Amino acid sequence: MTKAPTGTRLKIMVCEKKQRPILGALGLVAALAGANAEAQDPYARERQAMLNAIAAMARDTRVETGREKFSERVMTAMAKVPRHRFVPAAYQALAYANRPLPIGQDQTISQPYIVALMTELLDAKPGDTVLEIGTGSGYQAAVLAELVRRVYSIEIVEPLGMKAQTLLEQLGYKNIAIRIGDGYNGWPERAPFDAIIVTAAAPQVPPALAAQLKPGARMVIPVGGQNDVQFLQVLVKQSDGSITTQMNLPVRFVPLTRAD
Repeated sequence: MTKAPTGTRLKIMVCEKKQRPILGALGLVAALAGANAEAQDPYARERQAMLNAIAAMARDTRVETGREKFSERVMTAMAKVPRHRFVPAAYQALAYANRPLPIGQDQTISQPYIVALMTELLDAKPGDTVLEIGTGSGYQAAVLAELVRRVYSIEIVEPLGMKAQTLLEQLGYKNIAIRIGDGYNGWPERAPFDAIIVTAAAPQVPPALAAQLKPGARMVIPVGGQNDVQFLQVLVKQSDGSITTQMNLPVRFVPLTRAD
């Protein structure tokens, strides 16, 4: 190895001494920028951890779901919607944990992975009109609203539906309409739909919902009794009106209730 001239060695040492304060300043700027970003979005780390957990579960369940990873559109929507706004104050610290949480009235907000999976399985397009059965907190509707033209959502528990409507309006969602009523009957006045998503388990697929699908449209619904094994099912309406069904993951949802 050739030995460098003395002058060259000194020159290198001088450069190193000049760079240290610059690097230190850059580190300080980065730290301040990070602190400022966290102050503006205190849930940034939790939200990223949620996205990482969703991606990990997508890989782990790829055999059952056929989806090794979720689309960029779905993951972007999951990152954008402020989940902490949809959970009660007592559960704010767990808002981005990959688990369901109670929202009152014996109902829950679904696990983020399940929300992402059901949204992914819909294969919804930007110009689509989607029907949701079971508004709950409004979180799933908000995720869908980031992806499609219009969301119609039905909630049978009036206090939940009214609260969700108020929150979604506060958050600026103008493409969501909520109705209080029996989701089994769907929303005939707005049918047919490009996709239907059901966020509570039914013993069987409600015939009225299948009838309100467009040809080629999909329905994602958990099917099974409250004390039975429930399975997420993906239904596709064929051009001749017939329905094909694909079984997906075993799940656990609150029951889809009927009006008295």
